[in-house]
Amino acid sequence: MAGYLLYTILFCFLVFATALYLTRDRWVHRIPVPDYIYHRLPSTFAGDVEGGLTSNDFDLTGNIISGDSRAGLDEQGKTEVKKIMRSKRVNFDEARRIFMERRFAKNNIGPDGLPRDPKFVSFS
Repeated sequence: MAGYLLYTILFCFLVFATALYLTRDRWVHRIPVPDYIYHRLPSTFAGDVEGGLTSNDFDLTGNIISGDSRAGLDEQGKTEVKKIMRSKRVNFDEARRIFMERRFAKNNIGPDGLPRDPKFVSFS
């Protein structure tokens, strides 16, 4: 009798584990993962390119070819863009756009780049 119970529990566990595995793309992004598990962000333009932080619209190869000795992209911005890329599963350009829109919203600037201040006057 104990053998049947053991095999039943084992079978139910295997069915449950298989169902979780097959549906992992629906729930795995909701699991919080600490930042220290991931590698340090690169601190040079070459490292930024290798880390996927470049595109046709935001090309860093000119900086590398010219021998730019600066430290690379902003650490806080890189971290936030990487988080957006992981959580929303978007490419670098879309993550950079989302990051900038959030940054604009924090500073009371509209998505079009104009301030939301009611006292703002623009001469065009």
